[in-house]
Amino acid sequence: MLDVRQWVVSLVRLLRRHRDPVVVQALRSTVAATVAYVIAKWLSPEPAPLTAPLTALLVVQVTLFATLKTSIRRVNSVVAGVLVAIAFSQLVGLTWWSLALVILAGLGVGHLVRVDEFVAEVAISAMLVLGVTSVGSTAWARIVETVIGAVVGMGCNLLLAPPVWTERAGESIEGLARRMRQLMLHMGEEVADGVPVARAAARLHEARRLDHDIADVDAALRQAEDSLRLNPRVREGLLHRVVLRTGLDTLEICTVVLRVLARTFTDLTKQRAPGPLFSPQTAPLVQQLLSEISDAVVSYAVLVTTDVSVSAESAEERLAAELRQAAATRDKLAQLLLEEVQRDAGHWQLLGAVLTEVDRILDEMDIEHRSKRLLEELDRLTRERRERRPRLARIGDRLGVPVRLRRNRGDAVRGRG
Repeated sequence: MLDVRQWVVSLVRLLRRHRDPVVVQALRSTVAATVAYVIAKWLSPEPAPLTAPLTALLVVQVTLFATLKTSIRRVNSVVAGVLVAIAFSQLVGLTWWSLALVILAGLGVGHLVRVDEFVAEVAISAMLVLGVTSVGSTAWARIVETVIGAVVGMGCNLLLAPPVWTERAGESIEGLARRMRQLMLHMGEEVADGVPVARAAARLHEARRLDHDIADVDAALRQAEDSLRLNPRVREGLLHRVVLRTGLDTLEICTVVLRVLARTFTDLTKQRAPGPLFSPQTAPLVQQLLSEISDAVVSYAVLVTTDVSVSAESAEERLAAELRQAAATRDKLAQLLLEEVQRDAGHWQLLGAVLTEVDRILDEMDIEHRSKRLLEELDRLTRERRERRPRLARIGDRLGVPVRLRRNRGDAVRGRG
């Protein structure tokens, strides 16, 4: 018994050191199943109470919020499956036709008890437990083991609080910003040369591939949002979620505009090939402007993923300075393009589109625009929460929750992510 305890303690320590989701899930599931089996050995009359670790494995989730959100339906599905298996185990053994009947009955019972997406788990639990219970057992022992597994699974998630995945989400957001920066730098390097149409089209396809990166970052952010909800390790989970989500939304809009800008460059290349995209006077400014915007994009990503107040304020100051510099360069470029259009108005639509798309990116990353979006999102989520749970909102008012929400609003304005 001492060896088992030492093994469990070692797993717990290993769990706390690792941050990879796959490793964390595997270790937490192992701990929950092992503890459930040890407790079931004490309380269950069965020599091999495997139903307890089976139930614990089904209950444990990666994040605390996912556990609390799905645990009732999942436990219901497991208990329903166990009861179906118990009913069949009292009548027949495990044969091909009894297995088919168990699966059919499990699916039917799953719909009756309304476990939603866990209907299949009723049949799975019934099938597994039928195999376990094929060697004589009592219904009471299986119910006890199921309850033990469910309680241990829930306790594992409550006592071993899952890690917060904001760091991984932040790395994904910064990675997306750096890929956008590389694309803009490459586009800027090619404006002074006679770029082949095929190369300009390749840049356009590269911009379109950023959509796939957005999907990957969104998946990492959803996991981070789940890990922040109801997590005792997080004090201002709502603020973290809003800052990260609005930050990703802004970068997503910027990737769309960047794709449109790449399309404008491609169309301009087709019009002016084999010559350069811009005149010798305007090309250096275009390259400089794209370089400055690309630096601002990375600074914006750093700002929204920084959760230390002093660092966030420093990142905000750096972003503001870069945006001012980019705006000044944009004004100089606009004057040169105006003079160029006055001399030759053949491509004024495309040249004007370049300025319009640059303005949209700069406007999306504007500090005041970001603060306004943060406040609007915080107000919207707070209002929805109060409308969904008016009683809890009134209790929160008595406990001083509005004060904390006002502090959240102030932190959001000051850029504290």
